[in-house]
Amino acid sequence: MRDFAELLVLGAVWGASFLFMRWSAADFGTLTLAWLRVSGGALFLLPILLWRQGRAPLVQMQQLWRPMLFIGLVNSAAPFALFAYALQHLPAGPASILNATVPMWTALVAWVWIAQTPTALRVLGLLLGFVGVVLLVNARSAGVQAGELHLLGALACLLATLNYAVAAIGTQRWLSGLSPLAVATGSQLAAAAWLLLPGVLAWPAQWPGGRAWLALLGLAGLCTGLAYLLYFRLFARVGPSKAVTVTFLIPLFAILWGALFLGERLSPSMLGGGLLVLAGTALSLGLVKLREKPKPPAAP
Repeated sequence: MRDFAELLVLGAVWGASFLFMRWSAADFGTLTLAWLRVSGGALFLLPILLWRQGRAPLVQMQQLWRPMLFIGLVNSAAPFALFAYALQHLPAGPASILNATVPMWTALVAWVWIAQTPTALRVLGLLLGFVGVVLLVNARSAGVQAGELHLLGALACLLATLNYAVAAIGTQRWLSGLSPLAVATGSQLAAAAWLLLPGVLAWPAQWPGGRAWLALLGLAGLCTGLAYLLYFRLFARVGPSKAVTVTFLIPLFAILWGALFLGERLSPSMLGGGLLVLAGTALSLGLVKLREKPKPPAAP
């Protein structure tokens, strides 16, 4: 029950991140927003880490600096920048549905990287999810920019989710000896290092407005600092395959926040594509299984 409650909170918080990015990405720009987000997340987490665990985790991070830099890149720096770009061209709802492809990518990466062969149902799930993504990419709704920008925004979402999948397997392989709080803090520090120079150089010529700064605070404190603390704690308790099921909940909350605060609506093609993505994700995670027929009793 505790795991489910935390999963629900995490889904609501990460669903809100799409709303916050819609409110801030155009003002700050792609790279600056991503840099400020991870830097704020690191500033949120580092005092908590030092207070609860002392300096010992910092020594472990130094010993594992190569994998920590890699996880910081693929779990935060790259996907946050990609989503910051995508949310300038896509509504929150469709972008969050594309985010639900993370478990499908995770199954595919596990297949290629650690030879975790998927079942026939999981392969079917990957194919269904792919069809759903195609429908979403070709969909139109209020607020969606047609043509090349819409396509590039969708591709940016998919590349971001591929990064998340690589990060999930990499974290399990290389950083399982660290505490969840240490992984969350170290990954944000590493991401801030990756984005420091690009973020400063890309600082917007016009000072961002008040709403953009408030949205940034929500992104950094809630959707990065608190969210990664919850995520890596779930990751340690239930494993990567179950932890990434939070992507089922994110679209529900993102669509709700988008409808309430942005006036977004879903078209039938978006709804159909989203259902296919979610169904494919369920199959690729092994959450849907066919009942096996009972074997007849052996002849005496």
